[in-house]
Amino acid sequence: MQIVTISVINEDVKDKIIWFLRHLESEGVEIVSQEDIEDLKLLAATRGEESIPFSEYLSK
Repeated sequence: MQIVTISVINEDVKDKIIWFLRHLESEGVEIVSQEDIEDLKLLAATRGEESIPFSEYLSK
């Protein structure tokens, strides 16, 4: 697997790139935002910690 990060300043260009990449999803392209990756890393780091109710998690 190859991971590529693209930084795009122009919103219109970003939309065009995403549109193009979505047409390649059936060929194995996966689109994940950098923000999603950072959130997943933070969640993975908590796996060994004690579980708490979701409502308590949100209140912090």
